[in-house]
Amino acid sequence: MSKYYNIDDLRLLAKKRVPRAVFDYADGAAEDESTKENNGNAFKKWKFIPDVLIDVSEVETQTKVLGTEMPYPFALGPTAISYLFHHSGEPAVARAASKKNFPSTLSSIASTNIEDYAKSSNGSVWFQMYVWKNREISYDFIKRCKESNYKAIMLTVDVPVGGKRERDLRSGMTVPPKLTIASIIDAAFHPSWWWNFIFGPKIGFANVKERFTGKKQKLNNIMTYMNQQFDPSVTWDEAKEIANMWGGPFAIKGLMTPEDAEKAIEIGASAIVISNHGGRQLDSAAAPIDVLPEIAKQVNGRAEILIDGGIRRGSDIVKAVALGADACLIGRPWVYGLAAKGEKGVETVIDVLASEVKRTLQLLGCKSIKDVKRRHVRLNKSFIENSD
Repeated sequence: MSKYYNIDDLRLLAKKRVPRAVFDYADGAAEDESTKENNGNAFKKWKFIPDVLIDVSEVETQTKVLGTEMPYPFALGPTAISYLFHHSGEPAVARAASKKNFPSTLSSIASTNIEDYAKSSNGSVWFQMYVWKNREISYDFIKRCKESNYKAIMLTVDVPVGGKRERDLRSGMTVPPKLTIASIIDAAFHPSWWWNFIFGPKIGFANVKERFTGKKQKLNNIMTYMNQQFDPSVTWDEAKEIANMWGGPFAIKGLMTPEDAEKAIEIGASAIVISNHGGRQLDSAAAPIDVLPEIAKQVNGRAEILIDGGIRRGSDIVKAVALGADACLIGRPWVYGLAAKGEKGVETVIDVLASEVKRTLQLLGCKSIKDVKRRHVRLNKSFIENSD
């Protein structure tokens, strides 16, 4: 793995390792994918202003978010059905993260259940959930997370309905992929993936499968059920109820305005996650890094701030900290690593980002991540003018 120097190297390897429809499911976004593109480009607008002649032979990178100590200011965020990308699935992600002492987050629509994911980790695990139309599902998730010693719950609120992901529509992506003439042809180019798909663990939504006991358990039936469970009528009252039921570190994920950040604090959220769902929901949405400064000003230390979307370098993480974030979540980067090399690929993603964070701090003249301030970054106006 030493020849993979950055996240994009692993992305290119992942593209070779999995079927095109599977790669597009991970890599794609909504409609014109302008939100996803802007997420990454927005980081490039911010330029560093370093200090010099400071002893940075040793730098402190550790921080604490959602009651969890972590060696660097980033954690592994939630993504759905990881068994699509590699036959080792979510357990490999949990093992890789805990081996490096990083927290990781299980998606409520994962292909591994709450209990097995917790057993796969020797470290801290978080859980991402929605408020479903069938509230019993949400309440059951909370109960199971308490029993399995999850450290935090992250309520995602930017999916009142599913986004229009046109790559998936064009590829005919299904979960699991169907054996068609096109997929049989694809198997000639990705034999290892297809072998593991056919003979390995069956792909499904592990945390709701028990609700189909006694029924014909076709996955497309479960998928239809899951899609129907997104509730466009959810309000802050339901979010407050979830926070109270959980009673521990609680984050609301998918906020993009100071006003919503204030409401999150009012209902008892200990953290907010500034996010546009990686561009997979509302196209033409602002980039999280662009709205971070105004939200950080509004929050003013009353809650922890995490951010995701477009993070591909350790320097992006440091920029986010400079603009007011306590930590970042990564999603697609670890998916690329998993698809490329399984558990070892996820470890490589963590190592690459960690080394880049440390190097950035040293070159920035900061002895600690706590020393990174707003004065260390500046908006490059010429970049914006050229983009226009």
